[in-house]
This record gives sequence, C-alpha cells and structure tokens, in this order.
Amino acid sequence: MTRSRRPARKEIGAPAKAPEQGSLGPVLEFMRLLWAVDHGLTSISKKMDRTLGVTGPQRLVVRLVGRRPGISAGLLAETLHVHPSTLTGVLKRLTEREILERRPDPADSRRALFRLTRKGAQLDRLRAGTVEERVRAALARLPDEDLAATGRVLEHLARSLGQR
Repeated sequence: MTRSRRPARKEIGAPAKAPEQGSLGPVLEFMRLLWAVDHGLTSISKKMDRTLGVTGPQRLVVRLVGRRPGISAGLLAETLHVHPSTLTGVLKRLTEREILERRPDPADSRRALFRLTRKGAQLDRLRAGTVEERVRAALARLPDEDLAATGRVLEHLARSLGQR
C-alpha cells in the first residue's frame, strides 16, 4: 500500500479539537460560516440604515458609483453578481433620496448612467459605522496570500451558485 503525498484536508474553521458530536464536514462547516457572515452583514446593514440612512447594499452601490462615475445599471448588476431587476429598487431609492443622479446615456437613450450627487459624495467618503469599516479591519489582520485564496474561493462559489 502506498501512502498519498497529499496532506489530509483540514476542515475550514475547524477547532483544534474535534467537537464531541463529530465533525460537520467541510461543506456544512463552510455553509455554517457563510451564514454567520450573512447574519453579521445583515445586522450591521440594519444598524447602518438606522444611523446613516442607507443599508449595506445601498452603501456598496454608492461606493461603486463613486469609483466608476457614469456606470450603467447593467454594469453595476454584473459587478455585484445580481440580476439588473434586483438592483432597480436600490437605484430608485438612492435616486429619490438625491444620493445618486440618473442621466440618459448620450450614446443610447434607453440606458441610464449613474453618478453621485453632492450628498452621495459625502456618503461615499464616510467610513465610521459602515460594514466596510468592519470588513477592512478584519481583512487587515490576514496575510495577503490568505486574502487572495479566499477571494478565489468566493469568486468560484459565487459563479457556481449563479449557475442555473
């Protein structure tokens, strides 16, 4: 019998000592951690809505438009890995609240392009009390190679979950 040179797979987020009831296995352990992240994002998003007047997803749209003035709704949706109809309500609310400005594309009047208003630019500069602040602090404590590997895993997972 030959020994495999491939090291045994360590479970993601597994404690040093296995729990008494046994392991959840890599898939359930990974999903458990994803749900914990989702719950944390949702909780902070609700707090942001109360304190800053925008949710986490709305703030992310503001940040993306701030980085790419004149971006279309379609490109925003593609960047966020969502269907354009999912973004319609967010864009409408941000436009109604004068955080985003919507203008027709000069090259194609059926398409809208988005820019930040003065109010939106102030919100874009804001850091304290945001999901982004918490994520930045957590990522700052990790080595670059861990961040790169995590990014690849999440990108692959996002693509796999998006397939129909």
